[in-house]
Amino acid sequence: NIMKVFIQIPCFNEAETLPVTVKAIKDVDFTTELPGVQVELMVVDDGSSDNTAEKAKELGVDHVVIHSCNRGLAAAFRSGVSYALDHGADVIVNTDGDNQYCAMDIPALVRPVLEGKGDLVVGCRPIIEHKEFSPLKKMLQLLGSWTLRKISKTTVRDAASGFRAFSRETCMRIFIHSKFSYCMETLIQAGNSGIRVASVDIRVNRTLRPSRLFKSIPQYICKSGGTMLSMFILYRPGRFFLLSSLPFWLFSLIIGFRAMYLSFSCGTPLKQFIPSYFLLMVSTTVAVMLSALSLIGELLKAQRKISEEQLYLQRQLRFNRENSEPQK
Repeated sequence: NIMKVFIQIPCFNEAETLPVTVKAIKDVDFTTELPGVQVELMVVDDGSSDNTAEKAKELGVDHVVIHSCNRGLAAAFRSGVSYALDHGADVIVNTDGDNQYCAMDIPALVRPVLEGKGDLVVGCRPIIEHKEFSPLKKMLQLLGSWTLRKISKTTVRDAASGFRAFSRETCMRIFIHSKFSYCMETLIQAGNSGIRVASVDIRVNRTLRPSRLFKSIPQYICKSGGTMLSMFILYRPGRFFLLSSLPFWLFSLIIGFRAMYLSFSCGTPLKQFIPSYFLLMVSTTVAVMLSALSLIGELLKAQRKISEEQLYLQRQLRFNRENSEPQK
């Protein structure tokens, strides 16, 4: 059977940059680079107001998915993946509509999936050598990627890269909850779900427009930090709440031992330690509650895994049934 690769481009008002992106992809000699593979191009128009969908059709894009209103990058990614699976995609490549990533590197991104060496392959940009990244942005990118590696238990050097290839199986197992971006969540979920994550070095093109995901560095830090924190709580609740309880347990021990030492060694009246005992009670209560939340979180995590497995089986039945039916 011919392997089908869908290259999806989530777009929001990309009518000006889309021709450059589509041309760069069509210039790739996929017949030579990926022999025996059928490549189809798909644009997901996320409620654009500049006729992005019409421009995509003019450019000869194979598939155009349209949102009636702007729902965000994560929603556009979900819609594209669902559509591609409906139409028999074996591999789904995600790239940006602003031609940020070098299209010539798409074959290098896809090969590990086709060769069975990875289920999710991330294209890592040259962060240090990136000429258009300021020193502050380089530092934040490196720090963010290091943090995400610890949370996701992966080795990907560029966690924010949206240039990725997903196997069909991976797309059916990934569930996106975030509204901001799918990049971090898919890595955290993959790393904590036994999905094989690989990475390849890629090249980048010059910037054609400012980023639309965030307007400033502080906004990027808030959104990215919030996403990582929420995903850490969702996928590793036991560790999060247990680590959160440790300072309160330590504070309680220090206050308790201090009060006992001063009371028995120095003969200080117990009534002088009422404020300390009050702090001890509050700190211990918080520590116990956080420790209990770690246990409850692990129970909910187990329940979530069961629910995700059921959803995965439903997706298998749905997409396999639809793909077995003749296309009209």
